[in-house]
Amino acid sequence: VADDMAIGRDNELLWHISADMKYFRKTTMGAPVIMGYKTWLSIGRPLPGRRNIVISHAPFEAPESVIQVSDVAQAFAAAAQPMPAPADSSSSGSMPDHCFVLGGAKTYERTLTSADKLYITHVHTVIPGADAFFPAIDPSVWTLESEPPAETDPETGYSYTFAVYVRK
Repeated sequence: VADDMAIGRDNELLWHISADMKYFRKTTMGAPVIMGYKTWLSIGRPLPGRRNIVISHAPFEAPESVIQVSDVAQAFAAAAQPMPAPADSSSSGSMPDHCFVLGGAKTYERTLTSADKLYITHVHTVIPGADAFFPAIDPSVWTLESEPPAETDPETGYSYTFAVYVRK
């Protein structure tokens, strides 16, 4: 999320920060992930090691492993189902205790009131021409739980921090 809350332009992220992608993968691995159809298109494939749930008003072509739903309530219901056990395991799977919303802007707007924790990468810049924005993080609703010191991406030169907010 940029300083002006921008997250994208033309259905693309505004930056590619390798450390952010690694943090995203580590944080979301093994959990259900909910995304809107445009985000699904921008990713282009199911994210491995996660239950992929896509909100769309119309059916679309996708691998069988992708769960298609038509609204946020169905997405959260699908996320609450037991996770399948790994193929090399004899266990019966487990109940997820959380899920992650991956975007885009409309999906964030529709789900923010249901969230109890936000994992936000703050990218300390403003990029002109953005057309997708994360909703405002209201300090009367959210407390900053952790935010390690800023780091700088060697490829982009952008300073960034990984922040975690919890609902008050």
